[in-house]
Amino acid sequence: MSDFERRPYPQALAADHDQPAPGSQARMRLQPDSDLSNYRPAGKLRGKAALITGADSGIGRAVALAYAKEGADIAFAFNHSEEDAAATRRLVEREGRVCLALMADVTVEADRARLVAETVGAFGRLDVLVNNAAYFEGDGTLEEIEPAGLRLVFETNVIAYMLMAKAALPHLEKVGGCIINTSSTTSIRGKMGSLAYSSSKGAVNVFTRSLALELAERGVRVNAVVPGPFWTPAIATSSEETVARFGSFTMLGRAGQPEEIAPAYVFLAAADGSYVTGALLEVSGGFKSVD
Repeated sequence: MSDFERRPYPQALAADHDQPAPGSQARMRLQPDSDLSNYRPAGKLRGKAALITGADSGIGRAVALAYAKEGADIAFAFNHSEEDAAATRRLVEREGRVCLALMADVTVEADRARLVAETVGAFGRLDVLVNNAAYFEGDGTLEEIEPAGLRLVFETNVIAYMLMAKAALPHLEKVGGCIINTSSTTSIRGKMGSLAYSSSKGAVNVFTRSLALELAERGVRVNAVVPGPFWTPAIATSSEETVARFGSFTMLGRAGQPEEIAPAYVFLAAADGSYVTGALLEVSGGFKSVD
């Protein structure tokens, strides 16, 4: 990425707000930068196959495209926007890679099994599992949280991560593959009004480190990327006030773009990260010690 590329600051983002959840990238006025036009690949994942959940837009799309640029074939799961999923598929195929766009609900056992089976059936192997799908609708303070919403947050953000890993493990073990989980800086700092989501991402951190201990001797690495504020369709579902301040609390004074976090997922999947397991790799724009 060019040192001189200009990224939007919070006020510029404010035009996108109050979208119906879970948000659509295709309908955003200010599009997230997830086409990796500035990325310089080096064939680091040539011959590999990756399965990415929640890759129809935002960070997941950027990761799928980065992996494709590095030579991997891609299967990705999406649960809502067929329009966004079609765009991701086009971008991956433009790189000359095979791409499976699979509609699925990662909280459903049969769908998890199908995702892994179709990936291995198409590519003959599975090298990288990226657990990225997340749910945060209906989150809030302790008094606001409803039991059904709380359960769905944990079923999507924690339990599905564990059970996707379980379904993929036999194939990952054959090739010395890896698992990469998407966490959040809210897992470390907490977030007012986001009790369920923040807590679920804290569980992702502990799951990552615990599973890394369990699988190290079996040749499977497990790590997590810990994003700070990134401009994605999920953020466009927030209020205008929230969006207008989004990212202003970082040292860099702005939200990150998906293009700026995808290389972290490449590092953890490639041979460059062969000695990295149990790590929580923060990409946050830097948090101020005092606001």
